[in-house]
Amino acid sequence: MQIHSMQSPFQLGIDEKTTTKQNVPINQSFQQVLTDALSKVNEAQLQSSAATQAMARKEPIDLHEVIIAANKASVALQGTLEVRNKVIEAYQEMMRMQV
Repeated sequence: MQIHSMQSPFQLGIDEKTTTKQNVPINQSFQQVLTDALSKVNEAQLQSSAATQAMARKEPIDLHEVIIAANKASVALQGTLEVRNKVIEAYQEMMRMQV
C-alpha cells in the first residue's frame, strides 16, 4: 500500500476565479453606500410585511416564503443595528481621546 503525503493548504493555490469581488464604484461616496444599504434593508422589511399581509388575507402564498422573507428582513435589520452600534462606539472612542 502506497501512502502519499498531504499537500499543504498553502500549496494548493486559489485561483482568482474562486475568489469573490464586489464591484463597488470607486467614486461612489460613503453617503451613497449607506443610502443604498439602508434602502436594501427597507426593501427587505417591506417585502416581509407584504408577504405577512398576503398570508393574513389568505392569498395563495406559501408559508415558507413568508418565513424566509421575515428571516431575511430580520438578519438585514440585525446587521444594520450592529453596524450602527460599531459606528457609535467608534465615535464615543474618538470623543474620549485626549488632544
